[in-house]
Amino acid sequence: MLKQIPKFKSRLVVSIAGAATIFLVVLALIFDFSNDHADPHNLGQVSLGEGVYRENCAACHGANLEGQPNWKIRKSDGRLPAPPHDKTGHTWHHTDEQLFRITKLGLRPPLAPEGYESDMPSFGDVLTDEEIWAVLAYVKSRWPSEILARQPSPDKGANQ
Repeated sequence: MLKQIPKFKSRLVVSIAGAATIFLVVLALIFDFSNDHADPHNLGQVSLGEGVYRENCAACHGANLEGQPNWKIRKSDGRLPAPPHDKTGHTWHHTDEQLFRITKLGLRPPLAPEGYESDMPSFGDVLTDEEIWAVLAYVKSRWPSEILARQPSPDKGANQ
C-alpha cells in the first residue's frame, strides 16, 4: 500500500497540471489577451481608448467623434479639416489595420498619394500600439451595429 501512495500522488499532480493547462487554453480562447486589434466589445480596451482619445484626438476630431465643421471642404491651405469618426464620416470605410497605420504613421505617403498634405500627425512616438488599438476600439464602440458590420476587414476580402 505504501508504494501506491507515491504513484497516486504522481498521477494526481499530472492530472491537476493537465486540467490547469486545459483551463488556461480555454480561457485564452474565450478572452483574447492580445492587444493587436480593436475590439469594440472589450470594455477594458474601450475604456482605455476613450481616455486616450479625449487626451489626444478630441481636439481635432471632436469630443463626440463629430469631426470639424465642413470636413469635406478644403481649407484655404488646401488641407481637409479633420473628419468625423462617427457613422457620418468615412472612418468605417477603412480596415482596422489601415486606421492603425494612419494613426501611428500619420496621413502621408505611402498611406496617402504622393504630394498629399494633411494635418493628421503621426502618433507613433506619442502612443503605444496598445493605446492606438484602444482608441480604435473606442471609436468602433460608438458605431451602430450595421456600420460595424459594413466595415471592411481582411477576413471579408478587403485590400490592405
